[in-house]
Amino acid sequence: MKLSCLSGGLLSLAMALNATSVSAETVSLEYVGFYDRLKQVNKHNYPLAELAFSVPKTPDCTIISGNITTVKTSAPLSYDESQRLFLPFDAEFKSDRGLINLEMTGKAESCAIAMQVRAKSVQQDYKKIELLQVKADMDALLDGLQGFPMKYFRKPLSGLTFEFAAGALQSPVIRLNGIEQPLTEQGRFTLTNGQIDQLEQLQFSVKPLVLSPLID
Repeated sequence: MKLSCLSGGLLSLAMALNATSVSAETVSLEYVGFYDRLKQVNKHNYPLAELAFSVPKTPDCTIISGNITTVKTSAPLSYDESQRLFLPFDAEFKSDRGLINLEMTGKAESCAIAMQVRAKSVQQDYKKIELLQVKADMDALLDGLQGFPMKYFRKPLSGLTFEFAAGALQSPVIRLNGIEQPLTEQGRFTLTNGQIDQLEQLQFSVKPLVLSPLID
């Protein structure tokens, strides 16, 4: 299983959802790959950052239901409207060769699993010190995922990215040090390291949905 880094802190698990088996629209993935990454996060204390797994939602890639199974047990799989997967950190699921099973609509073979480092919680306004603390935790978590010595070869964080819920507001009002700021073409707001250094107050008219690293 490869791990590649994309912009905005999104990490692609470079495996199609039919990696293990496909029966109609049901897909099975080995739990061990997720456990190994969750273990890296749980070994350390990152109070402000976390690791999130999701299935990017499209008309051809929508979850109907999901569960985690072993030869001994079966448990429901929790996920939200955005198709973020809430996976347990469970050594027994690993040792018993657990499978994550997803029933999908559309063409399951066109789907993928995404892994993203993000803030545990998001605020509607920030001061410089708060953003620096979140960024430091994200940086440390990414180092842990890369492992030694690869962490010294990864690209440094260029800043932070804020994402908004679809349909929350067509044009959220963003004020950086009192001055209104534009969104990117993707409907996100990005802060470079230089902007964070000069930041006094950041305010949003609506709370962002996700705060994640910016990697150029």
